[in-house]
Amino acid sequence: MSLAVASARLLLYGAVLMLIPCLAISADNDPPPSLGLNDPQPTTILVRVVGHGAMVLGREVGGARITITDVATTRILATGIQQGEAGDQNQIMRTPRLMEEPHYSSRPAAAFTATLDLLRPTLVEVTAEGPLAYPASSQRASTTVWLIPGHDMINDGVVLHLYGYIARIEHPKPGEPLIAKDDVILRASVRTLSGALVRPHGDWDSRKIHIYGEVMTGERVLERLQLFYNHDHASFEAPFFVPLPSDAPDGITLRVVAADPSNGNVGVEEAKYPVLRERMPFKKP
Repeated sequence: MSLAVASARLLLYGAVLMLIPCLAISADNDPPPSLGLNDPQPTTILVRVVGHGAMVLGREVGGARITITDVATTRILATGIQQGEAGDQNQIMRTPRLMEEPHYSSRPAAAFTATLDLLRPTLVEVTAEGPLAYPASSQRASTTVWLIPGHDMINDGVVLHLYGYIARIEHPKPGEPLIAKDDVILRASVRTLSGALVRPHGDWDSRKIHIYGEVMTGERVLERLQLFYNHDHASFEAPFFVPLPSDAPDGITLRVVAADPSNGNVGVEEAKYPVLRERMPFKKP
């Protein structure tokens, strides 16, 4: 190539750059920023509420209410109800697994999922309340976690454990008048917060749990009852005598307690009953 031809080409290239200035980028200027770096990124968070030492709170117990709050601004980012099934009992309660393996998501189980548009790493508080179908047994738990834009938190997700039992007095019905000196059967059921029955020799073995009843007037305990399991009713029972109205002028309160000292689960149920005068003996005419 001759020197004249090379010089001509250089002059041509210079003219083109002068006509199209956008093609000439100064080495002193930074490249334009990526537009995606400053856009909100959809970020999915999955929350799963379980009974401590039990299953997932599903539709059988009304599920659980979930609230996700921005800690810095206190703004509620998402709220809703955990829906679905309690999960596979064999997988959750009996299957060994490594720490990194999913505990609750290997089979269908209730969960709450929300997708948030995040601009920056955000510290959120996740709160759970339930079981919603049993307000007297409802518990609450919360935790804080960082959410990173575009980094989904799924599989088992954020797992919140609620401690307790659902203890219910089945008989006598709450508020039912009781007759003084009558021999009455106190019957109560005990379930995990996920709705599974507590019974002898089960995954939730009642032999390891302190389950008892109390007959009270005011704050005074008149009698403590050892409750025994009745397989026919799937409940715990014990008889008691109704006190005289003079000994319980404001009626009586029945209390059922289920407490497992090994894992901290406790359930308590109370119900009040008016006490009527004893039955008069029948007299033959």
